[in-house]
Amino acid sequence: MKLLTLKFILVFIYLISSSASYAIQQPNLKNLIIHKDPKKLEKINFININNEIVNLKMFENSLIIINFWATWCAPCIEEMPSLSRLQSNTAFKNLQIVPINVGRDNVEKSKNFYKKLKIDNLEIYFDKDVELAKKFLLRGLPTTVFINKKGEEFARVIGFINFDDKKIIKWLKTYD
Repeated sequence: MKLLTLKFILVFIYLISSSASYAIQQPNLKNLIIHKDPKKLEKINFININNEIVNLKMFENSLIIINFWATWCAPCIEEMPSLSRLQSNTAFKNLQIVPINVGRDNVEKSKNFYKKLKIDNLEIYFDKDVELAKKFLLRGLPTTVFINKKGEEFARVIGFINFDDKKIIKWLKTYD
């Protein structure tokens, strides 16, 4: 009887431990910060290439990725092509990527940056007065802010991230 009980316990432990490995987990990134309590965002405005004010609420009910970047930022140059590919990933139905130039670059320089990196499916936005950079308390570039469908910041990455990483894509899909 003791042997049967021991076998049952071992099988039970095996089943529990193996099922946990199939659960969707956050990617193991040292620069990923996941907020215990998502932060509600309000009055988030930025400028498009036509110098028109855009409000983040325009992208309601979408998984929003705000990426703060600059043309002179070496990690931004490395990261931007994978961010562009993520926007065109057909696995996402409600994904909106908002790349915001905080480097005080003009429209032409930003367009040339996109052209050089062959980025053709992302818009260009600006934070000319660096108000958003202050509001989001940026500590470096690039910084990527993840916003859920309720308009709450639930995570951020400070520094480079490869958006082609399958673990990151799988994790983001849980918010789509």
